[in-house]
Amino acid sequence: MAKSTRDPKQQPKGAGMHFAIVAGRFNAHIVDPLLKGALAAFKKAGVPDPVPVIYVPGAFEIPLAAKKLIETKKYDAVLTLGAVIRGDTPHFDFVAGECARGVMQVSLVTGVPVIFGVLTTDTDAQAVARAGGSTGDLIVDNKGAECAFSAIETVEALRLAGQK
Repeated sequence: MAKSTRDPKQQPKGAGMHFAIVAGRFNAHIVDPLLKGALAAFKKAGVPDPVPVIYVPGAFEIPLAAKKLIETKKYDAVLTLGAVIRGDTPHFDFVAGECARGVMQVSLVTGVPVIFGVLTTDTDAQAVARAGGSTGDLIVDNKGAECAFSAIETVEALRLAGQK
């Protein structure tokens, strides 16, 4: 298997790669900055515009939408964005766990990377901080941007391994 020669500190290059994003509408005040960060990171990495964004009601619906996007065979990877914030009921445990399991299952079944960018936090403040709230920067401290770069790097790695 080929070994990556890319410096891990170097930003991945996304030219010629195609991505789609599935974003949950629930907790939009968190998801919107994640989405802006992801789109800014894709642009910075040279990913061709536009990157399609499909909205679903919440995190629970994300895996199926990701699978349907992959079935079009248009995308090298799909990025998922959402926010599930712990409350006073067990709802958090069910939604967060099933979303994560579903995203992983779609990736393993299809062989296409599905990047898990769904924040699972105890508080709203933690979610805001992970969506770039601590700096206000679209890329720094923004898990959406981090996930976009992860998607590019994963596609690079699969191509080096002869899988994509």
